[in-house]
Amino acid sequence: MWNNPSPGRSSISTWTLSLLTVWELHELPGRYGDAIDDRNWDRLRQIFTDDGVFDLTGVGSRRLEGIDDIVHFMNVEAAHPKTHMMTNIYVDAAKDNVTMNFRIVALLGKGFVGTASYYDHVVKTADGWRVKHRECMIHRRDKLDAPCDQNE
Repeated sequence: MWNNPSPGRSSISTWTLSLLTVWELHELPGRYGDAIDDRNWDRLRQIFTDDGVFDLTGVGSRRLEGIDDIVHFMNVEAAHPKTHMMTNIYVDAAKDNVTMNFRIVALLGKGFVGTASYYDHVVKTADGWRVKHRECMIHRRDKLDAPCDQNE
């Protein structure tokens, strides 16, 4: 799909995805956000593989193992933002590896807003594209240090 991959990724094995596939992949973050906001756990099961992993240690929580653990956490343990708004979605593909990165702008209530970054490894299943492994982090994983950051 893209011959200018993210930093650290080789373009030698870049693989072309169809526009339909890219569209299907771009649907996943929005569908995830709506499933969480609507508390629709059946729809959440359509986002992850049965053995999916959701690593929330980068936001001070825990690593979730398997769809039942993910659904239980979201239903019982999680403190959810009021609204998930997913943005900056892009896909990198190599023959045996498809990754998707995106950001969340989260309305937290009482005028507060938060952001985080998601890093997904996605796989094609008989039921469509699913997240096999998701990592969520407050700080960007691939951000490089730059002098301009000293001005903050």
